[in-house]
Amino acid sequence: MDLEMTHAGNGENLRDGALSSPSIDDSRVMDLTTRSGVAKTAQRCHRIWPGKPYPLGATWDGKGVNFAIYAEHAEKIELCLFDSVTATTESVRISLKERTHQVWHAYLPDALPGQLYGYRVYGPYDPLNGHRFNPNKLLLDPYAKAIARGLNWDDAVFGYKIGDDKQDLSFDDRDSAAFAPLAAVTDPAFTWGDDRRPNTPLHKTVIYEMHVRGLTQLHPQIPEELRGSYMGLASEPAIKYLQDLGVTAVELLPVHYSLDDRHLLEKGLSNYWGYNTLGYFAPEPTYKSNLNALDAVQEFKTMVRSLHAAGIEVILDVVYNHTAEGSQLGPTLSFRGIDNAAYYRLSPQDQRYCMDFSGCGNSFNLRNPRVLQLIMDSLRYWVTEMHVDGFRFDLASALARELMHVDKLGAFFDIIHQDPILSQVKLIAEPWDLGEGGYQVGNFPVLWSEWNGKYRDVARHFWKGDGGFIAEFATRLCGSSDLYEWSGRRPAASINFITAHDGFTVRDLVSYDHKHNEANQDHNHDGADDNVSWNCGAEGPTDDPEIIAMRERKIRSILASLLISQGVPMLLAGDEFGHTQHGNNNTYCQDNELSWLNWEQNESQQKLLKFVQRMIQIRHQEPVLCRRRFFYDEAMKGADADEIIWLNIDGSEMTDEAWSTDHAKCLGVILVGDSVDIDSHGEVISGSTLLILFNADHGDPIPFTLPSLQNGDQWERLYDTAEEEPDEEGWLVLEADEQYPLQSASLALFRLLPGSEGG
Repeated sequence: MDLEMTHAGNGENLRDGALSSPSIDDSRVMDLTTRSGVAKTAQRCHRIWPGKPYPLGATWDGKGVNFAIYAEHAEKIELCLFDSVTATTESVRISLKERTHQVWHAYLPDALPGQLYGYRVYGPYDPLNGHRFNPNKLLLDPYAKAIARGLNWDDAVFGYKIGDDKQDLSFDDRDSAAFAPLAAVTDPAFTWGDDRRPNTPLHKTVIYEMHVRGLTQLHPQIPEELRGSYMGLASEPAIKYLQDLGVTAVELLPVHYSLDDRHLLEKGLSNYWGYNTLGYFAPEPTYKSNLNALDAVQEFKTMVRSLHAAGIEVILDVVYNHTAEGSQLGPTLSFRGIDNAAYYRLSPQDQRYCMDFSGCGNSFNLRNPRVLQLIMDSLRYWVTEMHVDGFRFDLASALARELMHVDKLGAFFDIIHQDPILSQVKLIAEPWDLGEGGYQVGNFPVLWSEWNGKYRDVARHFWKGDGGFIAEFATRLCGSSDLYEWSGRRPAASINFITAHDGFTVRDLVSYDHKHNEANQDHNHDGADDNVSWNCGAEGPTDDPEIIAMRERKIRSILASLLISQGVPMLLAGDEFGHTQHGNNNTYCQDNELSWLNWEQNESQQKLLKFVQRMIQIRHQEPVLCRRRFFYDEAMKGADADEIIWLNIDGSEMTDEAWSTDHAKCLGVILVGDSVDIDSHGEVISGSTLLILFNADHGDPIPFTLPSLQNGDQWERLYDTAEEEPDEEGWLVLEADEQYPLQSASLALFRLLPGSEGG
């Protein structure tokens, strides 16, 4: 066997079985301890076997570790073993001589979980032809399951000489081992017990978009040592809060290993959101509560197991459209140094440059089957090994670009659709990117749901008080059949949201006309300028009681309309009690109190939280609010009285003329509850008939005549957003044909009483 091992510093070459074991300098050894207490050092891994090309990554099989890495254009690869996270260079280099199907591999029978490692890859440094090999740079395994040491920024991690006139065409020969990330071999063993995925039907799902640290960092009931971590989210106070709120799934902002941009750290900031991924198999290590490198994996699994036990699903926000290495001027940390031309989409005109559909400097080359395999292997790993329930794909249009254009029939979708594992989890697309033709709302194939940006925009316009939006507002409330029905999808294809991590919170949406991103230190140039927001008469905080009352009412109306819409509602963490970011609509770099949820709530916030809890409870109780299929007739017409009826303020059915009135800001709708749906077993699902009244005008109250389906109808009010608190059961009952004073900027929900003749 032609397998070579070199001890760094003395140049000794060992061939398996040819030489005896060298002496070990114990002063250089730091034990790496697994959960079972077994210790191992890099210098004791002497035996080297050929190993196998699959699976990729470092795989512990109970007896040893198989190492496999794909690099199509590489000429030589060295596996580098480290004794400790503080080591400035490797203690052992092992030359991988076995190469099968462009995968380099070896098996170390003496290696154990906890072993620290990286790679050095040799090949041409020819940027003009897309190659950026530089063996002076220690590289992170693309399949690393755990990160033992994160990146420490230094000029040495760049493949070219910083400040050189030739920029990235120059070659830097400094060694980066002291600064580069280190991977650790993991033991996948974990006691899952009777863990079962909740498998909540998508149409009954309520998503809570949140950040692991943001939710837990300031929570006073979470033990201090657990705050900001996976274990903090797994704690009883956090889970009880989510259960009391009524959400069925948490959508976590990226938890894959990511980097803090160098320019942000120099400003005292960080990449808080985490959309800067470098490791697609490793959980972000800064969200662990302890110091052991392997604990991030164990704690993540514990978090998932705890959330599942509470009936809450875990959806991951994943970023496969680009990596943290950025443009050609970025560092050489992993993919770029392993095989730049294979992993990245390069410009056909000049292969020195990466194609960029994300605005972040590069794009993964999904036309390469091995890169596509990496993404699929990553997704399957998080489902099978980490037990997550679904994914939200950041800038998903970039993943569908076969050549230059977005192709919904691309290989990425084909593989997911036929995959027996991935086709069964929740798949959510952010259906746009920054490339030409990237806005693809409504164009993703079956199995996929989408962040419905059109729902967000029209809901904001309507509640801002802009006229001429009631027709589209009605269509969005009914699940956006115009976007999804043509492809065979159902209302659950629409992930409805009005606010998300990117943009204003709901409180800021009604408190600011303009963004206030000065804390980001970019002269307020970052973030969106058009937010479709209105400050209600004063920019930011105010003591004016009328403005405060209007803002509170608008917040309740916005959240209420979200939670009564057909489709899947997504609630931004903190909106349920009015969290503010003080007008900052781009807090990606704010890992501090500006982004963290403040749990010291005043009386108004406590009332809002109670209101949202009640609204979510009603959604769960009323099948007509979460139908599996679209209404039979067009959402705006509603001619089929058995399912939906749209109303004028006099209680009569809406006419074509009424729909087209530009200044109209008020309407009502009856959702008929009898036989609203059929479940998977063919059983008829029946529920209450609901009446919803909307008034987005800012003027005087509008007398809305309550409709009558049959003589003797009575309507029980469930809530009115003009009131601070929801009604108790049976608190207010009104007769049909009565006029109800619908306040400005408000929404009122009624239920047809079962005893009335129309029921």
